[in-house]
Amino acid sequence: MWLRPEEVLLKNALKLWVTEKSNDYFVLQRRRGYGEDSGGLTGLLVGTLDTVLDSTAKVAPFRILHQTPDSQVYWSVACGASLEEISQHWDWLQQNIIRTLSVFDSGEDITSFVQGKIRGLIAEEGKSAGDEEDPERFREAVLRFERLFGLPQREKLVTYFSCSYWRGRVPNQGWIYLSTNFLCFYSYMLGNEVKLMYPWDEVSRLERTSSVLLAESIRVCVRGEDHYFSMLLRLQQTYLIMQQLAEYAIVRFFDKETFNAEHPLANPLHIMQKALEIHARNQSFRSFFRLPQEENLCEVHESFLWVPFSHVNTLGKICVSENYLCFASQDGSQCHLIIPLWEVRILLIFLQATKNVMVKTSALEKKQHVGDTRLYVCVFLSEDEEGVMVGQSQAVSTEALMNVFHPHDAENLDPKMLKERMKEQSWQIHFAEYGRGSGMFCTKKTRDLIVRGVPETLRGELWMLFSGAVHDMTSHPGYYGRLLEECMGSSSLACDEIERDLHRSLPEHPAFQSDTGISALRRVLTAYAHRNPKIGYCQAMNILTSVLLLYAKEEEAFWLLVAVCERMLPDYFNRRIIGALVDQAVFEELIREHLTQLTEHMTDLSFFSSVSLSWFLTLFISVLPIESAVNVVDCFFYDGIKAILQLGLAVLDYNMDNLLCCHDDAEAVTVLNRFFDSVTNKDSPLPATVQQASATANDKSIQKVDISDLIKESYEKYGNIRTEEVENMRKRNKLYVIQTLEDTTKQNVLRVVAQDVKFSAAQLDELYMLFKRQHFVSCYWSVCSPALQNHDPSLPYLDQYQLDQSQFSSLFNLLQPWTTHTHVRSLARSAFRLLDANGDGLVNFKEFICGLGKRTIEKSVVFCPSGRAKVDLQEYLKQWQEDLQRREENIKDLPRINQVQFIGLTKTLYGVFHGTEEEESLYRAVARVTSLLLRMEEVGRKLQESSLQKTPQTTPTSTPQPETSPTLPTSPENETLAEGKGDQPESPASPQETAPSHSDITPTSTSRPSTPTSSPTGTSSPVLDTPTDTPSSPSAVRDGDWSFSFEQILASLLNEPSVVRFFERAVDTDSLIAHACKNQLKVAHFKIEV
Repeated sequence: MWLRPEEVLLKNALKLWVTEKSNDYFVLQRRRGYGEDSGGLTGLLVGTLDTVLDSTAKVAPFRILHQTPDSQVYWSVACGASLEEISQHWDWLQQNIIRTLSVFDSGEDITSFVQGKIRGLIAEEGKSAGDEEDPERFREAVLRFERLFGLPQREKLVTYFSCSYWRGRVPNQGWIYLSTNFLCFYSYMLGNEVKLMYPWDEVSRLERTSSVLLAESIRVCVRGEDHYFSMLLRLQQTYLIMQQLAEYAIVRFFDKETFNAEHPLANPLHIMQKALEIHARNQSFRSFFRLPQEENLCEVHESFLWVPFSHVNTLGKICVSENYLCFASQDGSQCHLIIPLWEVRILLIFLQATKNVMVKTSALEKKQHVGDTRLYVCVFLSEDEEGVMVGQSQAVSTEALMNVFHPHDAENLDPKMLKERMKEQSWQIHFAEYGRGSGMFCTKKTRDLIVRGVPETLRGELWMLFSGAVHDMTSHPGYYGRLLEECMGSSSLACDEIERDLHRSLPEHPAFQSDTGISALRRVLTAYAHRNPKIGYCQAMNILTSVLLLYAKEEEAFWLLVAVCERMLPDYFNRRIIGALVDQAVFEELIREHLTQLTEHMTDLSFFSSVSLSWFLTLFISVLPIESAVNVVDCFFYDGIKAILQLGLAVLDYNMDNLLCCHDDAEAVTVLNRFFDSVTNKDSPLPATVQQASATANDKSIQKVDISDLIKESYEKYGNIRTEEVENMRKRNKLYVIQTLEDTTKQNVLRVVAQDVKFSAAQLDELYMLFKRQHFVSCYWSVCSPALQNHDPSLPYLDQYQLDQSQFSSLFNLLQPWTTHTHVRSLARSAFRLLDANGDGLVNFKEFICGLGKRTIEKSVVFCPSGRAKVDLQEYLKQWQEDLQRREENIKDLPRINQVQFIGLTKTLYGVFHGTEEEESLYRAVARVTSLLLRMEEVGRKLQESSLQKTPQTTPTSTPQPETSPTLPTSPENETLAEGKGDQPESPASPQETAPSHSDITPTSTSRPSTPTSSPTGTSSPVLDTPTDTPSSPSAVRDGDWSFSFEQILASLLNEPSVVRFFERAVDTDSLIAHACKNQLKVAHFKIEV
């Protein structure tokens, strides 16, 4: 066990301990009296001392000491009761610590690091796997986590581990905290503090690595920067939890998947380590046995399965869910079995001491015993031999299209038909020996038969069985028919796309040259689009479905499509085809691993990704003749994506010599196309009218390649690729693919936006990340946030991320450079309404960044980039005039504002100017502008009245209004300004320019009532917002009210030098961005608490 480091004087202990192993930093010692010299006099004396002096705490016979370099001081770090126990600790130190210590310069630093690491290991050994076992310790970790990182209490800490974080070549010993939304690390050693906090939705790489310096570590890549964590006592456990949390973030924020209330991950505010483990275990269980998504693993036990065809017991694990009893071998026999519980007629459980019991059932003999207790479970299956047909509902078309357009001819003695009958006979023998239907034993022999090719008459049945679609159809009787009734006559974008592609699906095949095949294809695709509107319809689904309809009944083809789209090829059929891109990344990894010669020749393997995209999307159907492609589909339904990857490697390997001679991508494409044209199926019984003849079919100079031989070669050379490895590679590459797509979106958005603003590239990048992170921050601490719908990857780049008013206000307040004032919320709302050009309640990044780049006050301008010269006023006016002439889409014609709105604008200006160096002069400038505008309005009103008097015939009868000047309501800030600053000297000006006394600024009798006001620094006044339906012309304003145009206000403000200086003042944009990055989460934290 590890010990808390305590100083030991080795000089006084040499006679009691013997050194067994040593190096520059550690010493492994054995206590005398134990081991080889235990029988000597010294050993007897030491043993007596240990017994007499301290009988209650006997000294452990083995220990490990750490030696401070260039010192005689040693520290005890571990002890053990046996040589095996202490050797495990010694080996761990050798593998994880020794090479690390060489980077330190001083012996004190080495000792400090070792002590911190050992204390971390002790704490981790004492820490429970979850907070259930030791809630007090976990509660302390939660409080420490909240204090260190400033996250809200709703952020759920899942677990924490002791580890080292590598900054350059120097390790920092500390703790890694894994929460629902963040990966955090904290270390404080020798006055050096290291604090990291990264959201899971920004992680692009997560993998286990090893190097010369680091024996084994976890690499985390965030925004292009690598971070390494090592010296973890439970490295694999830590890695799996990190992988599960990163995957959970993708599911929540990018896939926007929701879970039912009973799901362990339904509530992100209560995620626990145990819930993550249960979810991962259920996923693996469903994926391996191809079971419906509703199935959850209940029990797992190691057991033996009696295999009747080989008369042996096969070691493996029995897995029980709500509706299935499954078994998977672990002895290399590749045997697995699925028993639907609804097919079980009798279940006997009994104990047997030694003798094996054989129980004859109606279908097969199945006997299992668990452990040494010889608990036998005997299963009697239903007598229904057609297991795959149990519970099926009535389909619209009850025959596979191949049976309709190419019926099986039993009297045909053609050689190909004879081979086909031999295949059928082989499968019948297999069924008799291994069973048929859901309860069939799947073994190596089953795979061998698949590789040789499935008979035409059995293809639909076996596809249903191996894909797991039979279980979906059986558990949902009548579902397909109900779907057809619901979507009958409906119209949608998916339906239009389906109609467009119907006649492009295997147009050469007779089945799709008739209304029978076209109608069946339409019904299946439309039903699936109605079932899963998230996917709807995507290209390549029509090609795949048309092949399924050839060999399966219509309802079976529907469930096969469900199995492919939702289970076997996840995320393939959507706008961004993320699943296909992930598998292409996996394919590139396998090429680097297995085809090194090709990797050395091809500098960029992305070529193979572009070429192989159609291979994965259509399962080689689009590049191979239909009679050859169906053999590939056979293997796919049995082995999943592993079969496609293997075949892709075999294709490249077969064409290796020709590809190495290619000088560019075009030549390589030509080589591969010629190869696919040469692939045939010599055993296909299909007539020439059904087969797809290639362009080189009659060219005898081209060597033909049989598809069966190619598939067999792929299994022989690359069959050692395990499904578990492929799934792990999929998870690892999905993070990279999603972040690559996100980076592509960012680059396209910034390229468009950079033309309209003057921010630097680095500033635009940071602002985009702030904008994007604001979207996710608002979704972190809610079960199902409506803000998630503001992210739609299917939209154009600019509109993929959009902020609503609440999100915009939070970010706007972080970036505005002025002192926080009473009307900041009103200013943010006004800015949002201005920037929301289309009025949909959302603002995209271009609208947001263009708003930041403008300088007009009335347009709620924030700041302009720092580091540039002051903006020339004449140049700005000229540019503004050009903008008005062009009527750009991002410029809105502002309506006139009435008196209440003008009062709100004045208050906002007072608030913006509060606390500045020129506060007094700015207040007086606003007062002068107000007075000037009011006088202008009074003059305009008199001119309007005089014109109306000249045309009395068109003037309506109205009550005479008192001839009082339009003025503002009295406000406390005005009173304060008049009392405290009215007697101060003023710059030379005419009396007309002097600010009016506030006793004269009183509401007119015709003014509509206004809400109480307050000082710019006060908080008691309600905010006055500018409604969107403000009248745009004086004629629309109520008689007796007054209004101002944007041009009037702008011209008046530009006449005040202090106002112009204030808004031309350079702002440190980088500091504002850094401030926003630092406080973005704190603001969210505050809003949650409020």
